[in-house]
Amino acid sequence: MHINHIACWMNDLDRLSDFYCRFFDAEIQPLYENPNRKYSSRFLVFPGGSRLELMHIPGLKDQIPDQRVGLAHIAFSTGSKEAVDQLTARLKQEGYTLLDGPRLTGDGYYESAFLDPDGNRVEITV
Repeated sequence: MHINHIACWMNDLDRLSDFYCRFFDAEIQPLYENPNRKYSSRFLVFPGGSRLELMHIPGLKDQIPDQRVGLAHIAFSTGSKEAVDQLTARLKQEGYTLLDGPRLTGDGYYESAFLDPDGNRVEITV
């Protein structure tokens, strides 16, 4: 048994696809569209096989409170502290919102946290 994929609602599929491709080496899969529902989605495949489904419906309310029941964040493992530092610096330099870190957490993770272009929390870990 394994998780097949994680799905998230997004405001702009192309913008988020480009973001995860550019910074996390995602392979962008073909766009799926259902014109009757005004629904579109696209899978992103990351090195190692993890998949993220980006979904969009026009007019979806953009209300993401600080804390809620449900998906809290997505975490990407870079393989080293140096890679965490480098990617964090790159994202910060390009204007993405850094929330925390890089730092060693109380439970032993070395990580940083920031927001993707749609405000989803993303963690970068070793």
